Amino acid sequence: MTTVAPGSDVRRHELAEFLRSRRERLTPERVGLVRGPRRRTPGLRREEVAHLSSVGVTWYTWLEQARDIQVSGQVLDAVARALLLDVSERAHLFALAGSQDPAPPAECPSVTPAVRAVLDQLGPIPACVQNSRYDILAYNPAYGLLLGDMDALAPQDRNCMWLAFTDERWRAAVVDLPATLRLMAAKFRAAMAGHLTEPAWQALLARLEGTSAEFREVWARREVVGQTSKAKYLRNAHVGLLHVEHATLWLGPGTGARLVSYVPLDGRTRERLERLEELAGARDGMRGGVRGGMRDGMRDGMRDGMRGGVRGGVSVEV
Repeated sequence: MTTVAPGSDVRRHELAEFLRSRRERLTPERVGLVRGPRRRTPGLRREEVAHLSSVGVTWYTWLEQARDIQVSGQVLDAVARALLLDVSERAHLFALAGSQDPAPPAECPSVTPAVRAVLDQLGPIPACVQNSRYDILAYNPAYGLLLGDMDALAPQDRNCMWLAFTDERWRAAVVDLPATLRLMAAKFRAAMAGHLTEPAWQALLARLEGTSAEFREVWARREVVGQTSKAKYLRNAHVGLLHVEHATLWLGPGTGARLVSYVPLDGRTRERLERLEELAGARDGMRGGVRGGMRDGMRDGMRDGMRGGVRGGVSVEV
């Protein structure tokens, strides 16, 4: 009879093998140590990693031996730094350990040329790319005029939660506003569970609570719901009522970036979205060609010029 190892055992052994492989790839010179004449160990020794991490040699040895020991996020952080792990390796380390990263890398989302091309080719279907904090990272012309005027918004205001609770044009476009706000707040709370200590999330929450009494009331319900796709009606200021389905395509892990689109559910909506795309194109032509760009990261709000009419910024999901 075959015995299946418990999940915790599998994770510990994977963690041990990963640490060993990262240790063995490093040379002493790369971390500022002197190579001795009798070194036989490939890469660093365990005691050297322990020294660089400021943790006990015995403890680190047990970690590589897949012992059942408690591992704090702070110690894992020190080990990750000692082993010179990159962003992906660091995330893998914390995932294997089942621990939350106390110092996650600053989020600097990017949208590849391929994803920008997909956005452009989706027209006249409105579509954008947004991160887990509901910032819009890029969008196509139809999306730019779907719920307001994305180009007219300041970079720090291009966020779905902020727009849903504070921007009158966005709010006027939502047919069932009270139910939508409750759903959005519940999704935001669920998404925030993995980012409670991150400054960007805390700043957005504080800004919403300090500005909108409506948000404070809905937030106090502590409702939680996962990501869903649903049919909805939107009232566009340029072409009228739209019947669409909100669809989400994940571009990476479930907590990362996603492509959000609003697919027409009837012929009349399709025609109106085509008209909306024409209006967006005509406006760009009057402004002297394609404007905007996409923001590569939220820290400075800078935008890079790009082809195909795709612009960037920050989102709202309604």
